[in-house]
Amino acid sequence: METAFFSAAFALYAASTGLALAYVFSRRERITLWMWHLLGFALAFHMAGFGLRTAAFWRASEHRYLLPIHTWFGALSAIAFFNALIFWLVEGLARLKILGAFVLPWTLICAGAALAFADPAVAALAPDLRSSLLNAHPLLLMLSYTAFANAFGVSLALLIQERQIKSRKPTEICYRLPAIEDLDRLQSRIIAAAFLALSAGIALGVLWTFRVKGKPWGADAKVLAAWTTWVLYAAFLAGRRFAGLRGRRAAQASMLAFASLVFTLVAGNSLSELHAFLSNGK
Repeated sequence: METAFFSAAFALYAASTGLALAYVFSRRERITLWMWHLLGFALAFHMAGFGLRTAAFWRASEHRYLLPIHTWFGALSAIAFFNALIFWLVEGLARLKILGAFVLPWTLICAGAALAFADPAVAALAPDLRSSLLNAHPLLLMLSYTAFANAFGVSLALLIQERQIKSRKPTEICYRLPAIEDLDRLQSRIIAAAFLALSAGIALGVLWTFRVKGKPWGADAKVLAAWTTWVLYAAFLAGRRFAGLRGRRAAQASMLAFASLVFTLVAGNSLSELHAFLSNGK
């Protein structure tokens, strides 16, 4: 039943993403309203499926009150959900409309990868991982990942808008995208909020590692990649605060940091010993 709900959510995500992309080439304002409503239904189906998954996970008493996000299916599903949820809330409040074309594809990619390549079975947690402290660690990181994905979409829109403005023949998309200053300010605010979640998630991971392993961290591939990502986003925020980092340079710095984040999530897991539970989990 969970798979049926998730498949329905994926279909609605695909429809929402299709409408978001269609709006780029259409003048029909209602398209974005349909997109927003379909995305809301997709989130509802996704949440229902995750509720069933959690109920099955909680049948084992040792898993009670923990979330099943420790496998690739659980992780990709959570990232897809949070990415869509953050955009749905932002769109509901700010009505940025065209930005869905730059943000929703990440949800479609993650949800599709979960369906195509990951095993939806609810796997048991290793004894060392049965901790509410550690369970909050990936949850905070996934929230930050999806917020950074939204910021990446805004950065991409900013670069396109700048190119359009400098062009002698701007296309229709130039008049649909927000002003460069608004995009620049939005990406900064999203990154600042996401950076807090990233920092808290890393801090919980360090605390758990110290409790279990007797040391805060080691020469682990994903840990080193995560710290690299943290430094790049910290440099972005410091650059805005003290060096006037704005516009195209800010967007490029944001996209570089996001590339590091993608490496942390994908390649980092494959090379990691501490996170082998995720890279081995299907």
